[in-house]
Amino acid sequence: MYSNIVRDEEYKLRFRDFIQGEYGIDVRSISVARRGFYGETWRISSLNTPYFLKVVCCRVHMHIYEQSLPIIQHLCDHGIDFIDQIVKTRHGKLSTYFDDAVVGAFDWIEDENIETDETKMPEYEMLAKVYAIPHQGVDFLYEDFSSRCSDEFWMRLRILDNKRILSLFEKNREKLKYRTERLNLFSTLCRVDKTGFVITHGDAGGNFFVSKNRNFILDWDGAMLAPPERDAWVMYSREWARDAFHKALSRNGIAYKLRTERLAYYCYRFFFFYLNSFIAADSEADVVTAFLDGWIEDSFRCADAI
Repeated sequence: MYSNIVRDEEYKLRFRDFIQGEYGIDVRSISVARRGFYGETWRISSLNTPYFLKVVCCRVHMHIYEQSLPIIQHLCDHGIDFIDQIVKTRHGKLSTYFDDAVVGAFDWIEDENIETDETKMPEYEMLAKVYAIPHQGVDFLYEDFSSRCSDEFWMRLRILDNKRILSLFEKNREKLKYRTERLNLFSTLCRVDKTGFVITHGDAGGNFFVSKNRNFILDWDGAMLAPPERDAWVMYSREWARDAFHKALSRNGIAYKLRTERLAYYCYRFFFFYLNSFIAADSEADVVTAFLDGWIEDSFRCADAI
């Protein structure tokens, strides 16, 4: 994982001094915060208030991270209080730079990540409140229903030198080829219509936190204008979850019904997205095996039938 960068004391001292100057925070201590898949994450303690800082130096993610911050601020400005609250620099900026990396600061939430069937109800209600927020006036990433994820996967495979992972993918080659074809199919079908777009998270269930009896959805780095299916596809195979999602939309004044071709698109698209992430992070073969044979297969039983 990208966040496994080891920093020495000299770096921490320079970073502490930088944060004190850039944010005006009286830093009493700095420690690693084990959160997120990419980027360095830190917990900063001051006299009265702790802060969360995320530092992204990976070129692939820097632009995405920077572009997410105005979206987070936009949601906060519209009254959404269950997401990351940005701490601005002394000059009123949403982010800054340290050693050629993007730095963002947030209020610290002492939280616990929880994802169960029971948490889906509040998760969908919170997402629907976000969907109801207008998105004019902010520069968003915009869903284009491309099949780039599978193209990137096959390109990575050609240069991969991890023999165990290569052997695993070779064993699953027919499955991978079939899902590439299905992604291309639904990519073509979905590009015909790009209506019904809202502000989506992309991994809300994996970032549902409970802190002091309050629910939060954190880590909006992947926020994008896209259809609600981008958040709903994970529970696509469960009828009760689809019903709960529709009820949450209705309660928040959103007249939208989940579409099967979009749900299928995201099922195949995220399959390759996660595979690419595993390769980029040099994950162990057993991690990839658990994914290929695990929870995502429930969604494919429905997606493959469309």
